[in-house]
Amino acid sequence: MRDDVQEFAALLRRLKERTDRSYGQLARRLAMNTSTLHRYCAGEAVPLDFAPVERFAALCAATPEERLELHRLWILAVAARQRARAQGPKPATEAPEPARDETAEVPDEPAATPAEPTPDVTPSSPASARPRSRRRRLLVLTAAATALLAGLGTLAALPDDRPRRGADRVEAADPTRTAQAPTSRPSPPRSPTPSTTKASPSAARPTQPAPRESGGKEARKESGRPEPGAGTPLTWSVDAHVWQAGCGHDYVLTRPPQQVPPPPPPQDARTWATSLGAVHGRQTMVRVSVQGRSATAVVLEALRVRVVSRAAPLKGTVYAMDRGCGGALTPRFFDVDLDKDRPVARPQDGNDTGTPIPAMRLPYRVSATDPEVLLVTAETRTCDCSWYLELDWSSQGRTGTVRVDDAGRPFRTTGIGSLPRYVYETSDRAWVPYS
Repeated sequence: MRDDVQEFAALLRRLKERTDRSYGQLARRLAMNTSTLHRYCAGEAVPLDFAPVERFAALCAATPEERLELHRLWILAVAARQRARAQGPKPATEAPEPARDETAEVPDEPAATPAEPTPDVTPSSPASARPRSRRRRLLVLTAAATALLAGLGTLAALPDDRPRRGADRVEAADPTRTAQAPTSRPSPPRSPTPSTTKASPSAARPTQPAPRESGGKEARKESGRPEPGAGTPLTWSVDAHVWQAGCGHDYVLTRPPQQVPPPPPPQDARTWATSLGAVHGRQTMVRVSVQGRSATAVVLEALRVRVVSRAAPLKGTVYAMDRGCGGALTPRFFDVDLDKDRPVARPQDGNDTGTPIPAMRLPYRVSATDPEVLLVTAETRTCDCSWYLELDWSSQGRTGTVRVDDAGRPFRTTGIGSLPRYVYETSDRAWVPYS
């Protein structure tokens, strides 16, 4: 993970060193904080959108080949960051391990007891007193923890006394199992089995998979399909709040301008839109990052669009995140016309300062070391549409379909028609009519 991020940062530094500008000068031209740009070049952070990276490359006079290499390294760096976040909860489950290691070392040090002092260690010496004091504290803490676990195990057994009365007789008849009970973990032996007792909702909840893992498990839960778990050979993440060139986007709200806060930076768009109940206006850009779980290749066979519902366009006010912006790089994408009766995701070419970027045409192969980013642009003028994507895959003779949506909910896009439109004027610090 660090190699992918550091390679991306190293290329940024090489491009920056070509210029005679400082980080502060470049940051002002890129409309970002100096510290943010420095963190990108140091490998401490990775931008969520490629638009600022593309503008940085333009300022540093990067060649078309260097821009393509920069785009490839950015995709790998983003995927590496996402893998690190997905592995984030693991230390919490491994927290008890240091305590077990410390208690396991206690019996191997008989010299720690004050009853057997060695002639080479002076009791009054500070260097010898500190380790001995630490060992005494360790022994006391270990004894307290053992007593606490035994007490909790006894309390946890009380609600299950009636259905497990027969099992308790078997344990009482076996002195070996009775003697080992205080030193074992109390929770696993007391958990009810499906064949004897009916699991309560609170007991079943921890066994469910984490809802945020890989971005698609929530979608499968919403659609009612069985959870395949590790049987799915690919993983994916979704960003449904991508802005055109990193700055242009419209949201529709049912609030007056006086009650709408200033537009957020692109990385905070989801929080801003969710808190206000905003709906994508006219266009929704969805970025789907896909990669395999292992080095085995997974073939992406087809991408389909499913429209859940259609209604009249939402009534409200349109709030533009910017007066419009553009960049030299137009990434390749899949174009979806939601106004069609049967919308289809059609691949479209991109453009890099006049150099065409061939469209991504399925089937396409991905793996753990070869991720891919699918950019889907859905537009509507005549409806308030709810929709989601289906991605077909195949690998080693197996096939399947995954649902791609907005954290378990369909994506939503509404036409804006002749609705009033506002833009935020930074000099006045207020929303003003768009002109």
